[in-house]
Amino acid sequence: MIVIEPFKGKPVTEQRVEIVERKGTGHPDYLCDSMMEAVSIALSREYVKTFGAILHHNIDKGLLAAGRVEKLFGGGSVLAPMELIIGDRATFEAGGKKVPVADIAIDAVKAWLRKNMRFVDPERHLRYRVVLAQGSEELTDIFSRSGKVLGANDTSAAVGYYPLSPTEEAVLSLERYLNSKGFKSRYPETGEDIKVMGLRTGRDLDLTVAMPLVSRFVWNEKNYFERKEVLQKEMTRYVRRFETFRKVLVHFNTLDEPGRGLNGVYLSLLGTSAEDADSGQVGRGNRVNGLISLNRPMGTEAAAGKNPVSHVGKIYNVLAHRIAKKLYENIKGCREVYVLMLSRIGTPINEPQVATAQVLLEKGRRVGDIAKKAEEIIGRELGSMHKFCMELSRGKYPIC
Repeated sequence: MIVIEPFKGKPVTEQRVEIVERKGTGHPDYLCDSMMEAVSIALSREYVKTFGAILHHNIDKGLLAAGRVEKLFGGGSVLAPMELIIGDRATFEAGGKKVPVADIAIDAVKAWLRKNMRFVDPERHLRYRVVLAQGSEELTDIFSRSGKVLGANDTSAAVGYYPLSPTEEAVLSLERYLNSKGFKSRYPETGEDIKVMGLRTGRDLDLTVAMPLVSRFVWNEKNYFERKEVLQKEMTRYVRRFETFRKVLVHFNTLDEPGRGLNGVYLSLLGTSAEDADSGQVGRGNRVNGLISLNRPMGTEAAAGKNPVSHVGKIYNVLAHRIAKKLYENIKGCREVYVLMLSRIGTPINEPQVATAQVLLEKGRRVGDIAKKAEEIIGRELGSMHKFCMELSRGKYPIC
């Protein structure tokens, strides 16, 4: 069932207070989401290669347990490695052919770390515990049923929206800039574990940034605060591009306190707080559009690592945002679009119980004017579900 209705709420941009968070590449929760998703992509690729289809798996129960390090000005050492626990279900054998699931999972994680974390050695700085097991017969059987489009393996709801607000754009843009290759080349002393919290009050934007400096590049406390001042100025320069706001302030590493030596600065040996301070878990990080926006509706499903052809907790979360974007871009007069989707376990994933578009239109426009076109767009997206799922399985759509 497809339903098109007016959105009755106040536009996000007209609300006096807006709060948006972004956890960056090296944040322990981001690490967990990304590594489990990398495992799902690798397993999907192997299943297709070996069996011609993606088999049952859900790698969405991951935990990154913090290690222990000694940090010194100019360096330090790893005292106890981080530990990554990889769960929860996968297909190990089908049709007499075995799949080396554990090896594939660990190799996928190591490859992701080598690509994204400059100072983490996946061979020395992590231990791996694979606790994947065979799935239940009922859920595994879904994958043996006929048809390109499988039945949903859960009764689950998801929500997506578009467009991003200027605050959301600013928070997302700043973290991506700070973790970009160009920025890391110019400022190699900055770690990947970046968190940006944005607070908009009226037309003023207040950004709080946490980003460690890597100890091997910092010689003493004086050098730390000198580098911090340079980075503060660079961030302030960057945020001037956000012209929507009357004023933008950047607060950087606000726990710092001069005169306290190592205890008064934010240093990291490996670029992530998972080295000794903070563990990570799948589902506690960004939503699938890369943000944690408190003014927006949010689902509770953790998308990372879930299988991309049957688990609606992943499929509908990503698709809802995609459909909202399609509606906004193809229907004139839309200010904001929210899409809600609900599955029923066992029902084909291209036949949701309901797909609802809540549309906030410009003054003078009515839902009746756009309902038919909106239904057609949603229908087309549902009709191309198999193609979408295969793109999802290859990692085309980021999930954090």
